[in-house]
Amino acid sequence: MITSICHQLDFNMAYVQELVKDVVPKEMTFCPAKGLENHPAFTLGHLVSGAALTVKYLGGIFELPEGWESLFLRNGPGDPRFPEKDVTKYPSKKELLVELEQQHQKIKELLHNTDIERLEKEAKEWRFYKFMPNLLDCTVFMCINHEAMHLGQLAAWRRAMGKTSALGAL
Repeated sequence: MITSICHQLDFNMAYVQELVKDVVPKEMTFCPAKGLENHPAFTLGHLVSGAALTVKYLGGIFELPEGWESLFLRNGPGDPRFPEKDVTKYPSKKELLVELEQQHQKIKELLHNTDIERLEKEAKEWRFYKFMPNLLDCTVFMCINHEAMHLGQLAAWRRAMGKTSALGAL
């Protein structure tokens, strides 16, 4: 199971790199239509914040570059906030990708060094506890489902921008 989660993180990283490979700096914060407010810069940063939370859940230290927590961290479904409109606050595509890769590496290291007994421990503080009652369930959700949902948003953003399929290029 741990190896499968790590493979999914590697796939997600390859996919996200392909999704933004041809996105130029001015497009990173462009919103092409209502419903696509999560532009690439926000989406990448939000994935970074989710990965940092996963590091914390796994017993590591939650750390993000200065200013990123307020810019990218959300409370999940129902959080009414939209991405920051001041585009000068967003880090570059390169900074976002480097930080996402670093957070993924931290998760993989923690997973390989965590006893299965700890992963099977109940996670009652987790908001989706009734569906995913332990730390392993939470980790699978954050590393696979959560990232896939946001990568899907980024794929929809690409379509709205008239860009070609990134998944087809993998």
